[in-house]
Amino acid sequence: MFGLTTDISIDLGTANVLVYVRDKGIVIREPSVVALQKDSNKVLAVGEEARQMIGRTPGNIVA
Repeated sequence: MFGLTTDISIDLGTANVLVYVRDKGIVIREPSVVALQKDSNKVLAVGEEARQMIGRTPGNIVA
């Protein structure tokens, strides 16, 4: 539209999410994990922070 282009690729994998930017390489590499509060479905954490919560949360939080 304005002559500015940035080529971005997003890989939504089962284990990791990757974001690749041309001339910069992979700029984001995060685990494909979301931590939710069961009763409200509120997102508490995503990526590495959510992965670290697996098996370490009270029963009302799932990751």
